[in-house]
Amino acid sequence: MSETVSISAQDVNKLRGMTGAGMMDCKKALVESNGDFEAAIDILRKKGQKVSAARAENVTAEGTILTSISADKKNGKLIAFACETEPVSKVADFKNLAQSIMDVAVAKNPGTKEELLALPLTDGRSVYDNIIDLTGKIGEKLVIASYENMVAEEVVPYVHSNGKLAVLVALKNTGGKDVTTIGKDVAMQIAAMKPVAVDKDGVSSEMVEREIEIGKEQARAEGKPEAMLEKIAQGKLNKFYKENTLLNQDFVKDSSKTISQVLNDVNNGLTVTEFKRIAIG
Repeated sequence: MSETVSISAQDVNKLRGMTGAGMMDCKKALVESNGDFEAAIDILRKKGQKVSAARAENVTAEGTILTSISADKKNGKLIAFACETEPVSKVADFKNLAQSIMDVAVAKNPGTKEELLALPLTDGRSVYDNIIDLTGKIGEKLVIASYENMVAEEVVPYVHSNGKLAVLVALKNTGGKDVTTIGKDVAMQIAAMKPVAVDKDGVSSEMVEREIEIGKEQARAEGKPEAMLEKIAQGKLNKFYKENTLLNQDFVKDSSKTISQVLNDVNNGLTVTEFKRIAIG
């Protein structure tokens, strides 16, 4: 580090305008780089990488979730952009970066989160590099917690009022009817009731085995004969399916009907093929 280089307040402000980093961080970077702005930017980016690494184990329980549906309603995207604290989730730079990430996802249609992170934003640098830079500026761990890219006959979104919970629902057999209202109702049901699968066929074999074993242990604890345990456990498993798989759940707005029945009332054969429920925190 040279002691002869004079760093003016104007230089510091210029670097701050270029990077958005704090005044003291900008001054230190300029001093370290002997007044070389490009080198100072690299120093600040490295600082961001160091901050990111140092906070790698920190919990990102705050943030925002964005959804975007294509004009033909056949493609839905969901991005959960997470941070450590609520105040950061409300910072303009954080919200603007989240929107920029969604914009590039819509424009380039990446299939995975890794592909999304590698895409360039309008400044020519990747999504990943922009996240690292903002990490350095804000001093908190920032991550794309989830990226979902859903294709279906029609995709309907729902974002909860707190902006930290969102759902995408894939519908099939719409019959050309407007299914936006029922789609949103189903999405809200998913948000509230947390089904584990669309139907019982979507429940993993591990989960089925666990529920059967739990059912047997409960029956055994109640003093039921060993010969009856399997039958009792199967009955409890059917109850599990009823309460925890979407199409078999009672519709929250009309408990006399299941979700499957309500969908069929809108159009014969209308059903859900897939859903994603993403929450931050």
